[in-house]
Amino acid sequence: MIYLDNAATTAVAPEVVEAMLPYYEERYGNPSAVYDFGNKNKNAIENVRREIAETIGAKPEELYFTAGGSEADNWAIKATAESLGHRGNHIITSKIEHHAVLKTCAYLEQNGYEVTYLDVDVNGMVRPEQLYRAIRPTTILISIMTANNEIGTIEPIARLGSIAGRHGICFHTDAVQAYGQIPLHVNTMHVDMLSASAHKFNGPKGIGFLYIREGKRIPPFVHGGDQERKNRAGTENVPGIVGMGVAAKMAYQTMAERQEKESRLRDYLIYSVLKEVPLTRLNGDWKRRLPNNADFCFEYVDGASLLVMLDMDGICASAGSACTSGQKEPSHVLTAIGVPESLARGSLRLTLGANTTREDIDFVVEKLKNNIRTLREKVPEYQSYLEKTRKAK
Repeated sequence: MIYLDNAATTAVAPEVVEAMLPYYEERYGNPSAVYDFGNKNKNAIENVRREIAETIGAKPEELYFTAGGSEADNWAIKATAESLGHRGNHIITSKIEHHAVLKTCAYLEQNGYEVTYLDVDVNGMVRPEQLYRAIRPTTILISIMTANNEIGTIEPIARLGSIAGRHGICFHTDAVQAYGQIPLHVNTMHVDMLSASAHKFNGPKGIGFLYIREGKRIPPFVHGGDQERKNRAGTENVPGIVGMGVAAKMAYQTMAERQEKESRLRDYLIYSVLKEVPLTRLNGDWKRRLPNNADFCFEYVDGASLLVMLDMDGICASAGSACTSGQKEPSHVLTAIGVPESLARGSLRLTLGANTTREDIDFVVEKLKNNIRTLREKVPEYQSYLEKTRKAK
């Protein structure tokens, strides 16, 4: 199997599994207990909190553990809207956000809030001047993702965050795809809140975190006990937290090496596909994109059929976000960057991992070329295109 869907989820690193196992077997105490058996787990949690905070230039007390990126996004947006509702009811986000953000904003619209969805350019970039023009006296929150989960475009977060800061507006970024892939620092990015999820960087599923800048007071999202300094109730997922800590440490220790390798292989993949497969479009920014992301649209190709054929070849890929894989409508991200519906239905996202090799890329490109040729041979419109091309010559 060649796994090229690392944007959907990643394999849990063996070192992560090894670190987690004792907390399922011997060290299963409740961290809230007063006795030493449980208190040791509380210490383990705080050690991870400190280590992860260091990776983004934050203070340990600014980090809160969640059940993943979706909860972190929901908490940041809903709780901020609730706590600042007395100041205004306007929220700004972009049209290409993850559905954890878009559907949360849609929920708030049903409850009296107004949301501006910023357009993006053909590469999926939010323009700072558009954000500036969208701000109103009633704007209380801006939420723009660090990097897009489908097309890989990296947003100018520092510039956007600076604009928000100058206007005194709370700024949140969904960094689920970016954390562990590219360097992040909450101060240079000018963010007040940041979401991340462990399973995107070789950690376990069901655990993530939300960074909340000190001084930004937002209410709890989950009510109950006093865990997470009374801000997020529920017995802590100690094995998950420990595993996320190990995964985060590994991700940042190897980041420079992985970036260099994955960027080189990504570019090799992009140029090979564009060379070998005619009528292909690369989606996203050529330069400002995640090191492991390559996203394409193929004319006269049904993306779902292509995924099935690749699966039969032992290749795991996707047509976009894993959260929307069952939908029949074209990707909202591709629609936002101006891809026609007919072309958007032929989309393919390939996201590399630490173990991807050049041989893997060569195999995938060859299978892509053959499978797309087979699919196009059955499409009357493609045959008409070939006939017109021949006559034009």
